Amino acid sequence: MAETDAALRTLAHNVRAARTRAGLSLDELGRRAKVSKGALVALEKAQGNPNFATLVRLADTLGVSVSALMEGRPEGRVRVVSADTVTPLWTGEQGSEARLMLTTLGPAPTEIWRWRLQPGEEYPSHPHQAGVVETVSVTAGRMTLIVDGAEHPLEAGQTATFYGDAPHTYRGTGTGTCHLIMTVHLPPGPTTT
Repeated sequence: MAETDAALRTLAHNVRAARTRAGLSLDELGRRAKVSKGALVALEKAQGNPNFATLVRLADTLGVSVSALMEGRPEGRVRVVSADTVTPLWTGEQGSEARLMLTTLGPAPTEIWRWRLQPGEEYPSHPHQAGVVETVSVTAGRMTLIVDGAEHPLEAGQTATFYGDAPHTYRGTGTGTCHLIMTVHLPPGPTTT
């Protein structure tokens, strides 16, 4: 429970700081991100439990990475992250999941994600801000990447890249679990704290 409270306090601080840097009121951030003002007030008070889609919309609107909203300051020059220490940000009903492993530092950060997709299960993503590029690399199994309505089957050993400012979906296909690494390349934005 204390770990969850600390994570909510960090999230609250980072959302408030990013909103202030962007010069946005709660009303304006809520309008642009399609999040209610009440939910934003609660979030900035370290209350509530925002879902993954809400975090993505807030990050896109504020021009920062999802992890910039969730993480504290880096503690050293090298950061090693184990998948079992990272809580999934999305879980599907059939056991699929997405874990944000880390985000690189610098003016144009990259998010590194580990995904597991069960056959027939999918995650539809809303379009990201202009300039976001995603790369999907399948390490085991099969999936279908759907970008702007067009289907692209991928299997182990294949990698695809696309602009993330169009609707896109990840769907597990085949008979076994699909494992993939996804990177989200963000355009240069404000420095995060």
